[in-house]
Amino acid sequence: MFQLLARGFASNALTVFRRKNLLWHVLAITLTVIFVLSGFDWWFYMMTRSSLLYPLVWAAGLGGFFVPVLVPLGMYIVGEIRHDEKMMDAAATIAQAIIIAFLVSFLYKAFTGRIQPEFLGVGAGLDNSKDFQFGILRHGVFWGWPSSHAAVAFAGSTALLRLVRSRTVQTLAFVYVALIATGAAIGFHWFSDVVAGAILGTLIGFVVSRYRSDRITD
Repeated sequence: MFQLLARGFASNALTVFRRKNLLWHVLAITLTVIFVLSGFDWWFYMMTRSSLLYPLVWAAGLGGFFVPVLVPLGMYIVGEIRHDEKMMDAAATIAQAIIIAFLVSFLYKAFTGRIQPEFLGVGAGLDNSKDFQFGILRHGVFWGWPSSHAAVAFAGSTALLRLVRSRTVQTLAFVYVALIATGAAIGFHWFSDVVAGAILGTLIGFVVSRYRSDRITD
């Protein structure tokens, strides 16, 4: 699997930042500026403080961690058992998209240093949605902008949707990204973090799956 996973990895990672693809980064940044300066991030946060929504947050947190590992791994194992090279390649493609999404989101987080919202609570009631600590690793790479949960979910799901034509699988993929985006936005990320992660993740999913599709076509 590692050979399939490594195929085109560096090229795809760089392509995410090349030419017209940079416009999607600009879009993610622009929308974030709008949501932050308009006060929408803080408004959305205050409007979604309810214990009834907490199960969505926990589901998103756990699902965003386990699903990106288990789905491509499970697909690869099934493909290997069935000697299905297309399924194995699809698994490696999804895994590559997920890993690149992690790396890209961590790269941005290392420089933006955005302070996360109070987890599942209002805290002191002070609006810290505008608090960024720009620099190098001033707030780590775990929290902050963009949401790696959203980036990974959208990257893997986009690649999956482009490679697997099953309606059942496609429906599950849409439900999954909706769950991750909703849970992250009301729990441990600002709304704009999730929007930016979704944009970057979708871009990465397209880049990686297109590279694989071109190779199969050739």
